[in-house]
Amino acid sequence: MTFRDLLERWGLTELKVTASFLEATFEPQDCDKNAAWDLYIELVTRVTTQELPEETGVEEAALYSVYSIFNITRNTLKEHGRKARGFSKIAIVVLNQIIRPFTTKWHRLREEGAFQINDRKKEFRSELMRLQIQLRQYTKLLADLADVEDMTDIEVEE
Repeated sequence: MTFRDLLERWGLTELKVTASFLEATFEPQDCDKNAAWDLYIELVTRVTTQELPEETGVEEAALYSVYSIFNITRNTLKEHGRKARGFSKIAIVVLNQIIRPFTTKWHRLREEGAFQINDRKKEFRSELMRLQIQLRQYTKLLADLADVEDMTDIEVEE
């Protein structure tokens, strides 16, 4: 399998990476699988992938939860080390291209008082929903890498 195959399978084709990265063969090693599992559990149990109904939750707490993925990913990368190269390549690209644009925008707006304005809170939730779609695809990819059953969509919608 190539990285291209993996990203295409899980709908993450919008990521901008070099052609040589996409065409490289990727066979996950135990370190990749363990790192993927660790991050998968963190993502699948947070607002990063779970619905935030309009009548519940706090925008600032949701932003913090998304932002915390940076430290969690960094710690996972450090813990599993250089042998988890395949996982590292994917995790770093997702942090920089999917999560960072969202947190960068909303940290600044939060500082400017955006979460005190109803229209801005609605905008945040709308953008969070779009981010969650991408991160659900990422969790599915991580479950695949970890060689575990994906539980991202295990709960029944009402």
